[in-house]
Amino acid sequence: MKEPLYKKILDDLKKQIFSGNLPLNSQLPTEKELSEIYKVSRITSKRALSELERLDLIYRVRGKGSFVKEVPSPNIKKDATKTSRILFLLPFLHDLSLGNFTDGLLPVMQKHQMEVVMGTLEVFTQKQPHELMEEYDGLIYYAEDTDQYLSSLVELSLKGHPVISLDKKNYELHFPTILSDNFAGGQLATQFLMDNGHTRIAYLYNHSHLPQSVRNRYIGYLTTLHRADLTDYTAAIDVKNEDGALLRYIKEHQVTGFICENDLIAMEAMRSLKHAGYTIPEDLSIIGFDNIQASSFVDPPLTTVAQDFKKIGQIAGQTLIEWIENDQMPSDIKVPVTFIKRESTKNVKQ
Repeated sequence: MKEPLYKKILDDLKKQIFSGNLPLNSQLPTEKELSEIYKVSRITSKRALSELERLDLIYRVRGKGSFVKEVPSPNIKKDATKTSRILFLLPFLHDLSLGNFTDGLLPVMQKHQMEVVMGTLEVFTQKQPHELMEEYDGLIYYAEDTDQYLSSLVELSLKGHPVISLDKKNYELHFPTILSDNFAGGQLATQFLMDNGHTRIAYLYNHSHLPQSVRNRYIGYLTTLHRADLTDYTAAIDVKNEDGALLRYIKEHQVTGFICENDLIAMEAMRSLKHAGYTIPEDLSIIGFDNIQASSFVDPPLTTVAQDFKKIGQIAGQTLIEWIENDQMPSDIKVPVTFIKRESTKNVKQ
């Protein structure tokens, strides 16, 4: 694995300190000077100096610079450089609504001899940003809510620490984001039902405030209907099956097809509708989103839009490694989705 740029600076300075070329109380080059010498960003040179300070090899004088604190004896092993590793954070480690990103992530990290530590987002309440920066070369986290843990994330962003978010983009933090093309997914599902003769298509979701990914799917749904001049669409309301709301909505709007925000919502809707006497897909066609494992085992198997979680994990790992090695913040990457037809949808033209 190519050595991260800050470690090159760190190792060079440590060698000079241990050899005596930089004796006690001698001044080190400034962040600006190091960035010019090594052709790196100020953030990278600052990180190298911060690591020397953490190792108790230098001290800083405000307004003057950094100075050698001590010259360790060659017989004392002072090198505490940490093993290369990254932190991968999920809202819940065994959330059925999330795909298995690790199938793509782990092989990439193993190839580059980087350790992956799994955790939940609660780590942001358990550790300070400087602790995360000391322990991990970079972070990948699934952004369950873009408003969560902003204090820690802002500090990591300002310090230039490599952090990649999955699924949702927080535009103020400038973290590179790897996410599925949710807008295209909404379009694919809607167009499929339209091509199969459906003109009264509803969108079913389970939030009073739409998460970014669900919102993009919903916009894809609306865009496709508007382009076809189909104006009888689900407004931005929640039509979940509370107090019979879903059943009333179906009757009032003569719905023949549903697009659901995810597979779990689709499967719950199928259970509710069957209990109310509906037959799937003879009476109603239903499409989910995510292609979780259970979607192919329900009765009938669920038509869905598949996110390529393995590919997302692979790209996230590759992107993070390139950032760490080259000191260049990557751009956002949108991963294509795939429409999977199963038995929960019907052609009403036939």
